[in-house]
Amino acid sequence: MLELAALKELLEQPRRIVITTHHKPDGDAMGSSLGLYNYLIQQGHHTKVITPTDYPDFLAWMPGNGEVIIYTDNIQQSAELVANAELIFCLDFNTLSRINELGELVRSSTAVKVMIDHHLEPEDFDDYRHWDINACASAQLVYDFIVNQLNNKQLINKDVATCLYTGIMTDSASFKLPNTTSGVHRIAADLIDLGAVNWHIHDLVYSNMSENRLRFLGHCLSSKLEVFPEFNTTLITVNKEELEKYQVETGDTEGIVNYGLSLEGVRLTAFIVERKDKIKLSLRSKGEFPANEICKKYFNGGGHRNAAGGESTDSLEEVVNKFKLILPEYKKLLIQ
Repeated sequence: MLELAALKELLEQPRRIVITTHHKPDGDAMGSSLGLYNYLIQQGHHTKVITPTDYPDFLAWMPGNGEVIIYTDNIQQSAELVANAELIFCLDFNTLSRINELGELVRSSTAVKVMIDHHLEPEDFDDYRHWDINACASAQLVYDFIVNQLNNKQLINKDVATCLYTGIMTDSASFKLPNTTSGVHRIAADLIDLGAVNWHIHDLVYSNMSENRLRFLGHCLSSKLEVFPEFNTTLITVNKEELEKYQVETGDTEGIVNYGLSLEGVRLTAFIVERKDKIKLSLRSKGEFPANEICKKYFNGGGHRNAAGGESTDSLEEVVNKFKLILPEYKKLLIQ
């Protein structure tokens, strides 16, 4: 692995830099990417953010968003940028399969690859790694990278602070997950002091629903929520026809899985949705329950202990039945 001193030396001169993040980027993916982007451009680096796919409109307000290149819409340009890059920052993912076709371009690139991430079991494709599974967000690690590794806190301006605060806020579920430590709150306070307007950021992310999205959420909670009290578990299932009926767009399903955990006593909740080519599954849990174990063992996925995801090429009915059949295996952990 590359030593920090060598990385710092590389960054002392303007470089051609690409920043990329995972498929269907969320608030942390875009917050960490644009936070780092707004930091690097202050030093004269020729920097581009490339996302593998599109992302929710409620993240499009962030500083620097207008410069983001979506790979699926700009394949040739993206390929040229990756091929010519001197450094590639890989944020909020640690295996190249998470960036789809872009992954093989990154793998074959001669650029120095820097991973900043907080997920389990990283793939060894990187040259330098700033990685901590205990961090609540990759944006937290970008803050630490700038402040404590590069010693450049003076370059965290309002734009950088705004993006990093967004990443931390969203990946900590508005500062309520167990890994939201006192240190995380101190970082958030520091970012507010550096220009992030916390209440306005929250409003832009969470009070920006379309009418279709709000009605879709109501449909999920009133008509699709299943409760299994014997397992302290809830499940919401959505098929392709329902997605079409409510004109569901990228990001419209985000956060729905969390509502099940608001029921008293519930320790595990699942959201299973039928996409065009596969079934997607999201799990959330409380306490020590290993949501990531279920996703890794049964649904070709993984993630954090309390927030994980998976997928399947089986039918929606088969995936739902499989999930229900798994619950007795974990009954002791779910009812303790």
